[in-house]
Amino acid sequence: MTSFNNITREFSSFRDPAGQVFRDGQGVLLRRVNKIYFEQYNALMSSGLYDELIKFNALINHKELERNQDYILIQPEEIPFVSYPYEWSFGELKDAALLTLKIHRRALTHDLILKDASAYNIQFKNGRPVLIDSLSFDFYHEGEAWGAYGQFCRHFLAPLLLMANKDIRLNKLLSLFIDGVPLDLADKLLNLNIFNFFAWQHIKLHAKSIAKHETAGHCDNNKNLNIKISRKSHLALINSLIRGIENLKLKNIMTEWGDYYAHTNYSQDASDDKARIVSEFLNLIQPKITYDFGANDGTYSKIALKFNSQVVAFDIDPVAVERNYQAVKKLNNAMLPLILDLTNPSPAIGFANHERESAGERIRRAPDCIMALAVIHHLAISNNLPLGMIAEWLASLSKNLIIEFVPKEDSQVQILLATRRDIFPDYNLESFEEIFGKYFNLIKREGVKNSKRVMYLFERK
Repeated sequence: MTSFNNITREFSSFRDPAGQVFRDGQGVLLRRVNKIYFEQYNALMSSGLYDELIKFNALINHKELERNQDYILIQPEEIPFVSYPYEWSFGELKDAALLTLKIHRRALTHDLILKDASAYNIQFKNGRPVLIDSLSFDFYHEGEAWGAYGQFCRHFLAPLLLMANKDIRLNKLLSLFIDGVPLDLADKLLNLNIFNFFAWQHIKLHAKSIAKHETAGHCDNNKNLNIKISRKSHLALINSLIRGIENLKLKNIMTEWGDYYAHTNYSQDASDDKARIVSEFLNLIQPKITYDFGANDGTYSKIALKFNSQVVAFDIDPVAVERNYQAVKKLNNAMLPLILDLTNPSPAIGFANHERESAGERIRRAPDCIMALAVIHHLAISNNLPLGMIAEWLASLSKNLIIEFVPKEDSQVQILLATRRDIFPDYNLESFEEIFGKYFNLIKREGVKNSKRVMYLFERK
C-alpha cells in the first residue's frame, strides 16, 4: 500500500471530496480516487466513455497504479504548462466551452454527466483543449437537470458573450471572479434584449431565476430547485448551447499590436535574417521548452517548434494571440498562445491567494530558453523599467536567453519617444551589454541585416 506521508498535495485540490492531486517524493503527479467515488470512476472506465474520450483527445489519459478497499491510485498525464481562462484568447475559451459541452453530451449516451463545468478543468495540449479532471463524471438520473449549467454560464458563456459583443479584453473578469462572471453583472454589461434570444435566454432569464430563488432562500443549484426535464429536453439545452457558441464571432477589431508585422520597419531581408539568427541560436542550445515573451502572432515562436521544443507564446495583445491560436489550430502544432502583460502578469488568486498560481510561479518551473524579441524597448521606455531589473528578472526565469536589443534610432522606439521626454540616458547598446553581462555570459551576438537591431544569445551565470 502506498504511503501518503512523503507527498506534496496540490494546493488547489481541496474542493472535490472524490479525490486529491499530489506529487510523490520524486515529483511525479498522482491522483487518489477516494472510496466515495469508486462507483462513478468504475462506470467511466467500464462504460467505454473513457476510451472514447481518449480516442478523440478530449480527456488526458492516466495509468492505474494501485487499487484497494480505501482508494484507487492513478497517474494522470501531466500538462506541460498550466494556463487559466483569463489568459486565453477568445478562440481558446470558445473551444474549451465547446469541448465541455460535447463531453457532457457524449457522457449522456453512457448514462453519465459532467457534474461540474469549471473552466479550470480544461487545459491545452498540442494546441487543443483537453479535459484534465477524470473525476468530473457522475451518474445521470432520468428527469434530472444539468447541475453544472449555472457554472458553465458563469465560466464560459458570460465571458464569451462579453468578449464577442463588448470588448475582447473582458475575459479578464475571470481573474476577479474565481467561480466565473456573475450572471447579473453580465446581464448589466451586455444590456440584453429579446432580439438576442440566445444570450437573453441563458443570461438575463437565468439571472432573474437565480435572484428569484435566492430571495426565496434557495441557492443557484438546479438540483435544489427541483427542476425536472426529460432527457430529450436536457439534450436540446446542450445542443442549443453548442449551436449558439459555435455562432459567436469577434467583431472586426484592431488593437495596438494586432497587426504589428504588417507595419513593422523590417525589410523582408531583415525579417529573414532575424529568423536565420533565431534559428541558429536555438540550434546551439536545443531547448526542450521555450517561452516567447512578446510573441505577437507567433512568427518567430514557430521556429522553436522546428527543434521539437514545446513552445508557450505570450503576448499582451488579445488580437495577436487570437491570430496565433487560429494559426496553431490550422497547422496542428504544439504551441500554446497566451495573453500576458509582462509588466502586470496574472497574480495568484483564490483561497489564501494560492488556489491559482501566479504566472511567475508557473513560468519559473520549466523553460530551457526565454525568447524576448522586440520587447525590451517596451519594458524599458514604455514602462520605465530599469535595464538592471529586466536583466535580473529574466535571469531568474531560465538558463538561456535570446533577446533583441532595439536602439533609440529604430523607428519603433522613435514612435514611443514621440510624445514624451527622453529620460533614458542608459538605454543604449553599451549599457545594455554591461548590465546584462552582470547576470549572463554572452554566447553569441549578431546584428540584424539592414537594421540597427542586435540579437544576443546569453547563458545565465
